[in-house]
Amino acid sequence: MKKIITTILALTVGLFVASAQESDRKWEFDARVGVNIGGTSPLPLPREIRKIEAYSPQFSPSVEINATRLINSRWGIGSGIRIEKKAMSTHAQVKDYRTEIIGEGGNKLRGNWTGDVHTNVENWYISIPVQALYRLNSRIEFTGGLFAAYLIDGSFDGYVNDGYLRKDNPTGDKIVFDKKDKGTYDFSNEINSLSWGLQAGAHWSATQHIRLSAQLTWGVNELFKSNFKTISFSMYPIYLNIAAGYRF
Repeated sequence: MKKIITTILALTVGLFVASAQESDRKWEFDARVGVNIGGTSPLPLPREIRKIEAYSPQFSPSVEINATRLINSRWGIGSGIRIEKKAMSTHAQVKDYRTEIIGEGGNKLRGNWTGDVHTNVENWYISIPVQALYRLNSRIEFTGGLFAAYLIDGSFDGYVNDGYLRKDNPTGDKIVFDKKDKGTYDFSNEINSLSWGLQAGAHWSATQHIRLSAQLTWGVNELFKSNFKTISFSMYPIYLNIAAGYRF
C-alpha cells in the first residue's frame, strides 16, 4: 500500500510540475481558516466497545494555504500546507478492553478492563495535501487526493473507573475500581509521527474571492506505532474540515 501511495504521489507531483511549465495556464492561490470536527476511532467498532456513552468534539482549528495550477477550464492540480488540530473526548463502556493503567503509587497495571473508559485525544499536525480539482461551474468545485501529515505535538490519555481490571489476562486477578476511583493511562508517546490518508472536498464561491469549503480527511495508517500492542485494535483519525477562505 505504501508503494502504491508513493507512486500516486510521484505521478501527481509530476503532473503538477509539467502543467506549471505551460506559460498559457493560470495559477490560483487561496488561504483558509477552519475547524475540524470528527474523531479517532476503530473501524468497525470492536466487540470490546459495548456502548458509547458520550462524544465531544474539541475545538480544533486549522489554517491552510493552497496553490492550484489549472490544466484547462475544468481541471487542475494543486498542493499546499495546512496546520491543524484534531481532537475529541469520549466516554465508553467496554468489556475485556486491553489496556495499561497507572494505579495508586504510580505502579502500572496491564490487563483486560471492564467498565467505563474516558479518552482525550489532542493532536497537532503539519499536513501537505496533493489533490486534483474539478470545476463544475464558476461557483462549485470538487477536490480529491492524498495528504501526508507530520505530528507536531500529540496526546492520547484518559482514565478508567466504575469497573474492574483482570490483571495480565482475561482470567487474572480482579482489581475493582468504583466511580470515585480512577486509574489513569497515557499513550501519547506511542502515537505515529507520520500520518497519511485520503481527502475529498466541495467548495462554493460566494463571491469572486470569498469561498466556503467542506473537506473530509480519512487517515489510512494507524494512529499508534506498529509495535504498540497494549490496545488490541487499530484506530484511525476521521475528520470533516469546515472552512472559509479567500482566493487571490
